Amino acid sequence: MSTGLIIALIVIVAAVLIVAAVLTLRGRGPQHGRGLKRRFGPEYDRAVARHDGDEKAAERELAERVERHGSLREQPLEPAQRRRYEERWTAAQERFVDSPREAVAEADRLLAELAKDRGFPDGGQYEEQFAALSVHHAHHVHGYRRVHTVAGARVNADRDGDGRVNTEEMREAMVEARALFEDLVGPPQRREESRTSTDESHVRAGRPRDGRGHLPWAFNRRHAKGS
Repeated sequence: MSTGLIIALIVIVAAVLIVAAVLTLRGRGPQHGRGLKRRFGPEYDRAVARHDGDEKAAERELAERVERHGSLREQPLEPAQRRRYEERWTAAQERFVDSPREAVAEADRLLAELAKDRGFPDGGQYEEQFAALSVHHAHHVHGYRRVHTVAGARVNADRDGDGRVNTEEMREAMVEARALFEDLVGPPQRREESRTSTDESHVRAGRPRDGRGHLPWAFNRRHAKGS
């Protein structure tokens, strides 16, 4: 075999390998970079912050979540289950007025149980359940993180002298968690892309969305008592 032919074969093999590598990277694209930013939204930024600004490390973490939980199929709720969860959430909202800490703890338990019934990992494995939820409900999963953190923390009653800041933090956690609750209590096919910025503003304000049958927020800043 001549030297020219050997060189030609080497060039062809190298070209094939390069093309294969490019195609592989394109195939993985949705799980990296822009694809992860689109999928995880604000959760992508939080992951980057947890990794001290290291986007590559954050993307590896998020890509691993997708690999572990991306194929999960959410299970529908029976009508009776849905009613029970809605009643429990309403009761937790109403309880907040007199017992904010107990209400937040109930919201944390309720979300864990609801997620399990929808097919996510058991709430006893919070980190794994949260990771799975973040893959499928990325734009609202932070509310669960906030409620879980507040529910597990010892509130410092001396923080501002009368507990108002702590109560406000709990109220905000409940309001934010409500968006995830509504996602989970609804049908499996509902997804983030169907929501509008108006929907988000209603959640932040604690108001029900028109025509969606969502539960009203049971308290506001003036009604909630300090803890």
